[in-house]
Amino acid sequence: MSVIRVTKEFAFETAHALWNYDGPCRNVHGHSYKLFVTVSGVTVKDTENPKNGMVIDFGDLKKIVSNKVVSVFDHAVVINMVEKEKIEALDKMFGNVLVVDYQPTCENLVADIADRIKPHLPVNTYLHNLRLYETATSYAEWFADDNK
Repeated sequence: MSVIRVTKEFAFETAHALWNYDGPCRNVHGHSYKLFVTVSGVTVKDTENPKNGMVIDFGDLKKIVSNKVVSVFDHAVVINMVEKEKIEALDKMFGNVLVVDYQPTCENLVADIADRIKPHLPVNTYLHNLRLYETATSYAEWFADDNK
């Protein structure tokens, strides 16, 4: 019995602003994020099962990540530390505002994404790691072994 890891890549566009940051990222700005999702497990060993030989169907992984991550973050403005009365104005200005309870750094986003994916994976399939590129040369990683 071998544990196998499979990875699927996703892309989405998101804007954010870092509250109280001492650099230019305090201003609203956007990124073309690339997300690599790696899950691990043992392949299905049942010739009667349509998923025979798979850890997870890539199509099933795509549905999970598209529904729980991409559809939430794509073309959204992610912010924190906003008064409730300003949310309506921000929605009118930007259209898709996602208010989070954390500073929306790449590091915190990748941890949030892990929490959004983990509960929806099939039985005996585990989120191994995530790699979230904020720019072509900068990324944050989340590993299950580091977060037990």
